[in-house]
Amino acid sequence: MGKVTGFLEVARQDRGYEKPESRVKSWREFVRPLGDAATAEQASRCMDCGIPFCHSGCPVNNLIPDWNNLVYRDQWRQALIALHSTNNFPEFTGRVCPAPCEAACTLNIDDNPVTIKTVECAIVDRGWQEGWIVAQPPVRSTGRQVAVVGSGPAGLACAQQLARAGHRVTVFEKSDRIGGLLRYGIPDFKMEKALIDRRIAQMEQEGVRFRPGIAIGGDQTLDALRAEFDAVVLAGGAEMPRDLPVPGRDLGGIHFAMEYLTQQNRRIAGDSEDRAAPGGTISAAGRHVVVIGGGDTGSDCIGTAIRQGAASVTQLEIMPRPPEREDKAMTWPDWPLKLRSSHAHEEGAERDFAVRTMGFAGSDGRVTALEGMRVAWEKGADGRMAMRDLEGGAFRLPTDLVLLAMGFTGPVAAGMIADAGLARDARGNVAADTEHYRTSLDGVFTAGDMRRGQSLVVWAIREGRQCARAVDLFLTGASTLPR
Repeated sequence: MGKVTGFLEVARQDRGYEKPESRVKSWREFVRPLGDAATAEQASRCMDCGIPFCHSGCPVNNLIPDWNNLVYRDQWRQALIALHSTNNFPEFTGRVCPAPCEAACTLNIDDNPVTIKTVECAIVDRGWQEGWIVAQPPVRSTGRQVAVVGSGPAGLACAQQLARAGHRVTVFEKSDRIGGLLRYGIPDFKMEKALIDRRIAQMEQEGVRFRPGIAIGGDQTLDALRAEFDAVVLAGGAEMPRDLPVPGRDLGGIHFAMEYLTQQNRRIAGDSEDRAAPGGTISAAGRHVVVIGGGDTGSDCIGTAIRQGAASVTQLEIMPRPPEREDKAMTWPDWPLKLRSSHAHEEGAERDFAVRTMGFAGSDGRVTALEGMRVAWEKGADGRMAMRDLEGGAFRLPTDLVLLAMGFTGPVAAGMIADAGLARDARGNVAADTEHYRTSLDGVFTAGDMRRGQSLVVWAIREGRQCARAVDLFLTGASTLPR
């Protein structure tokens, strides 16, 4: 334990943001680091609990009390070693993870958890600044070859672990750049893409080969990969967006969130407009934008639309407004249901809850208004919550750009999954357990969102790491990779 009385003496202080009026003029990250001294002081608040609930709250089981203690004692390099022992890419999670570890922190009982995410990000950022993070090529080669399909966090974590175990790893990515939704789904103002590039450079030095622009199931079949490689890992994510089948859905100006976000990420990467938006430009400039969906993707759409110069942005959520504060006795240390406001909501968006989209109206083939209905959620006789339209609840919301950010239903089945005849679970994900990660095809494994459905970056990293160990065991009969 770093400082026995730290949690009593030091108040919680987290990273701050640049002011909304300045940050909306830039596509750069706007979170302000605390600095080493303030970060160490925050780390001193960790109580090193006898049962560290933060461990169970964190999907990768980060050794949180250990590296909090090391940071407090100014042993930053050792803290980095501890951090990397469970997480390949803490600079990603330190920026985009919702921090379930903090929800599970014992100090969250009175809403003052340790700033775990901030400490994590500070450790890895300092590691890069000091030059402590270098390639770790294997000391020997097994001579076995592994193909990883998909270069999101699950695929990258799996590839890095397998390369360090001595296997020859090739990562296939259908997009023109490596990174999956880290690259094209998360806006640069939340995570700048140079962070991905330097990890790719590290992995290349460790022997990983990257082949972007190749769609497995299109440019190359899964059977061809199986013939060439000793094992194949499918980590293609869950990219099938949830649609909204209502009247007027086919009007122009209604788009899935990822169509929109990807275009802006490509522009920032330097692509021409023809390359960034081959299907036509989607821009919020001067438009009245409606974002349907209250999660992180919806927040990303809000921040992007405001930076593009939207005339207004309104976010609609079908569920009722959550409580401002959860009932700790009922939920802690589990992830609580409560109202969460992101940076984007501070930047000028309106929010509305318990709204059902009934359809869209349009003119000359383009959307001009959303037809909505206010609803009440009530518990039925079977104990399930059900939606009821409110009398007089119909309304019309003028709009000329609608972004559908209602999540994803699972991996895209057409193409590789269907052609290969891979078994799927009841939700449409590629079927595999969390012990062996094997699919219904011999020598083929799966991890991340393609196996578990839409989830968090930190869950993808965990599954990628565990899958790597399973593949290593399959190829060699033994493994020193951590689970």
